Amino acid sequence: MDLDLTTAQQTFLDEVRRFADDEVAPRAAAIDESDAFPRDLVARAGALGLMGVTIPEAWGGRGLDDVAYTLAVEIVARASATLGVILAVNNSLVAEPLLAHGTDEQKARWLKPLARGSAVGAFALSEEHAGTDAANQQTRITHDGFGFRLNGQKVWVANAAAADVLVVFAAAQPDVASRGISCFIVPGDAKGITRRARADSLGVRGLGCMDLDFHDVRVDSDQLLGAPGKGFSLARLALEGGRVAIAAQALGVGQAALDEALAYAKSRQTFGQPIANYQGIQWMLADMATELDAARMLTLRAASARGTQSRIASEAAMAKLFASEAAHRAADKAMQILASAGYRRGSRVERLFRDVRATEIYQGTSEVQRMIIAAHVLEA
Repeated sequence: MDLDLTTAQQTFLDEVRRFADDEVAPRAAAIDESDAFPRDLVARAGALGLMGVTIPEAWGGRGLDDVAYTLAVEIVARASATLGVILAVNNSLVAEPLLAHGTDEQKARWLKPLARGSAVGAFALSEEHAGTDAANQQTRITHDGFGFRLNGQKVWVANAAAADVLVVFAAAQPDVASRGISCFIVPGDAKGITRRARADSLGVRGLGCMDLDFHDVRVDSDQLLGAPGKGFSLARLALEGGRVAIAAQALGVGQAALDEALAYAKSRQTFGQPIANYQGIQWMLADMATELDAARMLTLRAASARGTQSRIASEAAMAKLFASEAAHRAADKAMQILASAGYRRGSRVERLFRDVRATEIYQGTSEVQRMIIAAHVLEA
């Protein structure tokens, strides 16, 4: 794994850092408070290439690699966990599957606006009884003689409030589990789609999470993404990339927590000296820094592997598992170091503490990641 950045990578990341510091960070608290999808920031991110980092320039993207993409998500998530996830969903779960499996006509119609940020994508896989057991799809696709019709319900669909494009998974043969699942590209304003607001979430507010009801939604054969019955394989590949991006999001939140803890420890005085002078505080800071750096190495290893391997199931699972749990511990230690200053509603650490918890849940819980890793270890 080469840790030296190219000129193109460094130039891009410098742009991303300025955007995160100057435009995203000042808005993060307001996004959390209002729970409103930040469409204007998404458009600005698109102008920088952040909505299609790995998508070739010919299809509207920035044309960079997964390492640059991963580092960019960390930088943005350090400023706003919410915008970091919005980018991860659009890039990993919508744009990249379209690039890998879409026809030229599908790419021209959907991929270009997604990569440019003029459209927002959502990934509709999870259902009430098909989260961890994602193959248990109850949404149905049926042929009516003229085309296909979608019927069912999806839950916790990130970006759904603003989505112009939906990647939807549905089963044609419910008795054959994952082998009967196909994937379709559906316009967000298609007739028969009803959006329903979810109950207020603990953190990552402003993500535009909604439930989607599909009632006789008409889709044509040219909206099929990939081969018929191969949707579950497509979803698994997309989630591998998505898990690396969520690891990067967790790192951004964890690093922000460490930043807050360091600044407070240096400025907070007790008994005539900064609390950073106390060994108990130093050990917490040392653990936070070490675990986040270790998580970053796992995450960059997984990102680098995406360019050389067809599957990175284990690498992605290790990155997401370790980064999300390390970031959670970092946020918890930051809360302890700031004490009442961090515990109050509206502090940055309080928001980070709420935001980081989701990284151990979405796109596969920590328990699912351990199952994937164990299966790989046992097969080795």
